[in-house]
Amino acid sequence: MSSSTGSASDRINALLDDKSFVEIGAKVTARATDFDLKQNFAPSDGVVTGYGSIEGKPVYVFSQDAAVLGGSIGEMHAKKITGLYDLALKTGTPVVGIIDSTGVRLQESTDALNALAEIYSKQAYAKGVVLQIMAVFGNCGGGLAFSTAMSDFTFMEEKEGKLFVNSPNSVDGNYTEKCDTSSAEFQGKESGNADFVGSADEIYASIRKLVSILPSNNEELAVTDTNDDLNRKTPDITGAIGDTSILLSQIADDNDFIECKAGYAKDMVTGFILLDGMTVGCVANRTEIIGDDGKVAEKFDAVISANGASKAADFVYFCDSFGIPVLTVTNVKGFKACMCSEKRVARAVAELTHAFANCDVARVNLITGKALGSAYAVMNSKGLGCDLTYAWPDAEIGPMDAKLAAKLMYDGKDSALIDEKAKEYAALQNSAESAAKRGYVDNIIDPADTRKHLVYAFEMLFA
Repeated sequence: MSSSTGSASDRINALLDDKSFVEIGAKVTARATDFDLKQNFAPSDGVVTGYGSIEGKPVYVFSQDAAVLGGSIGEMHAKKITGLYDLALKTGTPVVGIIDSTGVRLQESTDALNALAEIYSKQAYAKGVVLQIMAVFGNCGGGLAFSTAMSDFTFMEEKEGKLFVNSPNSVDGNYTEKCDTSSAEFQGKESGNADFVGSADEIYASIRKLVSILPSNNEELAVTDTNDDLNRKTPDITGAIGDTSILLSQIADDNDFIECKAGYAKDMVTGFILLDGMTVGCVANRTEIIGDDGKVAEKFDAVISANGASKAADFVYFCDSFGIPVLTVTNVKGFKACMCSEKRVARAVAELTHAFANCDVARVNLITGKALGSAYAVMNSKGLGCDLTYAWPDAEIGPMDAKLAAKLMYDGKDSALIDEKAKEYAALQNSAESAAKRGYVDNIIDPADTRKHLVYAFEMLFA
């Protein structure tokens, strides 16, 4: 089934391995009969639940049925979902939810509200224990929006998916035609609530890929087979120093990088790669986006924004919860300077710093360009407990740009002296070589050998 308009069961079958789905609770119906709510009007109480497999890995899945009472959440509807969570926690199995609901069932009043809270409770217990994925194919409004935010990853169908706490028309000064705040585009690019946006087929394929490479639970190791040469060189990698999504794809097994929140806070890249079969979470600064035509489509300053820091912190917390090693690619000189970012950047960067400092998984930092000031310090530096740090030969590592440092130290002196001192400072205090002499860089590597060094580093740390 290639359309998002398929039934709840069709969507499950499109997601899972062929003929693997086994339904649970097919005979469950609503118990409430008030306000003309009759049991025979609610087959399965508006949600299909059960288990199956994705690439041979077991998963529990539920799919809301908008054709039955709008897929609204009532007592028995929620009981079926919470029952899946109980099984998932007992067996260490991922939960995938396909969302298409009008929200809480009004006819069941406080029973429905309590039922929704019970779903929240199960999700909270499961957080960081089993993998949780939500895919929004229809409406996901009000309190149900919090359920997607409590999951590990949220997918949205690009045309029919609607995710909102308050409907667009209820937001002061807004209306749907002006800005559809419930749309996949808004939730993917502006709010960051959607990790992946695409067509129904793209969502099914992406969920399958994600489930196949991630651990099912916090005790499972994420290792798969690969035929890619671990010593494969990357001769063109320096050309991707700006667009680190390309850089990461070049070092990854089979050149496959799965980017998360690609449309949101684009100055910070997060996602997953395989390195000799090991799943590795990646956090990277980005200064440009290269389009499909090979030309620069967007440019960013080499700084960390508040949104970028929050995006990276959430990602690191996830990796740490599930034992996934983390690679950082550092190319940064400071923090975004604007009124909007200034309101949040200190707290957001503090959260990123906390995420790295409290991270127990293996960590490797690759410095490709600039690594200046406190922005460098918070990007998985040695001081925050990074296990191994590699740098390309031309990397700049120090408190600030060498020319600016010379100007401050020799204020009022002539330009010739400042230029001379800037060169001296760059060599003695701001280079990969000087950082290596102080033990802050473990090895200065040839960019073409980046993949090999990272594979060996993580394999050593993995052992």
